[in-house]
This record gives sequence, structure tokens and C-alpha cells, in this order.
Amino acid sequence: MLPVTLDDVRGAQKMLSGVARVTALEGSRHLSQMVGAPVHLKCENLQRTGSFKLRGAYVRIAGLLPEERAAGVVAASAGNHAQGVALASALLGVRSTVFMPKGAPLPKVSATRDYGAEVRLHGQVVDETLAAAQEYAAETGAVFIHPFDHPDVIAGQGTVGLEILEQCPEARTIVVGIGGGGLAAGIAVSVKALRPDLKIIGVQAEGAAAYPPSLAAGRPVSVGNPATMADGIKVGRPGDVPFGIVGKLVDEVRTVSEDELSAALLLCLERAKLVVEPAGASPVAALLSRPGSFEGPVVAVLSGGNVDPVLMQRVLRHGMAAQGRYLAVRLRLTDRPGALATLLGVLSVVDANVLDVSHVRTDPRLGLTEAEVELHLETKGPAHCAEVSQALREAGYTVMG
Repeated sequence: MLPVTLDDVRGAQKMLSGVARVTALEGSRHLSQMVGAPVHLKCENLQRTGSFKLRGAYVRIAGLLPEERAAGVVAASAGNHAQGVALASALLGVRSTVFMPKGAPLPKVSATRDYGAEVRLHGQVVDETLAAAQEYAAETGAVFIHPFDHPDVIAGQGTVGLEILEQCPEARTIVVGIGGGGLAAGIAVSVKALRPDLKIIGVQAEGAAAYPPSLAAGRPVSVGNPATMADGIKVGRPGDVPFGIVGKLVDEVRTVSEDELSAALLLCLERAKLVVEPAGASPVAALLSRPGSFEGPVVAVLSGGNVDPVLMQRVLRHGMAAQGRYLAVRLRLTDRPGALATLLGVLSVVDANVLDVSHVRTDPRLGLTEAEVELHLETKGPAHCAEVSQALREAGYTVMG
């Protein structure tokens, strides 16, 4: 017997009617061509609060007893769960307190406050924040709302699976990111009960992949110091409740690299015109990693779009670099009037866009008439990078890196 059933998810779906949006399912021609089968994107990044977290938070809080509601709720989160709890509490008239790490992005802190929660900044990492929230719950009697390790939360997240089956009944594979496991577990419960033939593939970031060793051990195990840009799935240990479900119902768990996450985020922005956070782009990263290994039609769940603008800028640069669309070169030239202009003319001929130029004349390694130039260029891909480098060499420049 599983702790969450199809009836639980259907009950959650009724509860969320008029609260959570039925998010769009968008086709992706570009990904479909890569995979060799139809690919659809389930756009939970367009959900209220910017992620699927509202679903589980609302169902959990709505199920509290009157005396529990009166005591208020408390949560710990770096962003998405915080906003989900804050809005769900406001809609249900329940007082909420949310603990967030001191380094949480300011837009997420501001949004959580705007939804009506009292925000307390505590700790440098989520584990410290979590401990503070649980201590607050013990002291005040407020109900702690876990981000993934509770049957009601999992049932709420499982409504995503019901929507997918309604929107794409011919689907053969669902790809979903996994952190603690609540979303994957919920989708697995609802989908496997109705379509046991449909394959569910979970995706984790390589630097925070607790599920593969946990599944191998047959119990949740912790990974030390999880590290990934995908903070939405940066969880060091699977939840006990979702782990049991994922182990029984999810067909496979794969991992993706930081480069693949960056490329996926960039693809979502450029090709699908969708702003997606790195965790939300993890299913797309899995498609990019092994495009020929999926049976279609495929549905990739874009679980969230709450990306900090500063991180977005960094990730986009990283994603472009991973695709060979940036080129950094150092070279030496004779330090005379017009030498830099001549160099830039060579680059113009091969259509390389100069982003930054560093011109050094005073380094002791340089000769009296030499200058060193470092260039950061925007290119069109690996082949164009090679063309630019070759053009510089043919023009008589020594390219040092």
C-alpha cells in the first residue's frame, strides 16, 4: 500500500479548482526534431507563484484542523516553496511565517512578503533555515509545512500528472526533475494508476544526486555538500514518503551536468520563449543529453520559473559558452597606432562580435614594442570559433588561448 493514492490526487484536484491554474502544454518543434518524436512542455513555470509548489502547499494547509489553522503555519525555503506556502496561507486565511536563508535572492524574498507571509532570514544554507523553522514550530505550536515529505503535499503535486494525461493522452514518457521527490512521486501515483505503461524518468543535477545512491541502498541516504545552480532540486537527502513511491513507480533516475542545465535554460528562452529556472529546465537538459533514448510522445515538466535575474545572466553566459558561442583569445601584436583597429577589422570580416577588449602594454613579459590583447567574442558555434581562430592565424597573429 502506498501512502498516496489516485483518489487522494483526485481529491486534491477538486480542492485546487479555481486556485491553481491548469497550466499550458506547449509543443516544441526543436526538441521534437532532436528526440525524433513529439515533445511537449508542461509549463508549471507559468503557475501562480511561478512553480508547482502552490499545489501541494494549498492541499496540505487546507487539510489542517481548525485549531491547527489558528496556530498558524511555518515553512523553510529558498524560494518556490516559500511563495507557495505564503499564497496558500493567504487564500485560506492562515497566518504564515517563512524562514529563508540570508543569501536568498531578493526577488524571492520580496515576493514571499508580498503574498502575505512574515519572512525571517536565518542561516546561510537551507539546512540551517530548516532547523530554525522546526524550532519555531516546536516553540509556538505553528504547523510545519514540509516542502515534499508529506502525503498531502505529494497528492497536490500529483495533480500535474492528471493534467498531463488530460492534455496529452497519447504520451509515452514523462520527464520530471527530482529534488526531495514530491513532484515526481505525485505524478507517478496519478499516472501509473491510469497508465501503467507510461514511462516516468526523474532527473537530478550531478552535484546533488541523492536518489541514485539511495535507490541502490534501498533507503534514503544523504549526499554531503550538494552543489548545483539548480537550487530547486538542490536537496541532500530524499524525503522518506516520496522515496518509497519513487522507488516503486518511477522507472529511471538520470543525472545532468551544469553545462547541460545551462544549455537547457538557454534553449527554453531562445526556442520556446519561456523563462525557466535551472531546476525547471532539468528535464530539457536530460533530453539534450541523450535525445535518442526517449519513447515519444514525451512530456517534459518545466517545474518552475523563479530564476534570480543575476543568476539568469550568469547561466545564460555559461550556456552560450557551453555551446561554443563565446570565444576568449589572447594574442600579441606590435604596439603601434592602428594595430588594434587592424585586429578588429580581421574579426569584422569573419563576423565575430567583440564583447570585451583588454589591452595591456606594461606587462614585464612584453617586449618594448609589444602589446597583449585579450578578446571576448560572441560566436555562432564551435565551427565559427575555429574559423575565427584560423583567420587570426592567417593574418599573422599568434593565438595563445
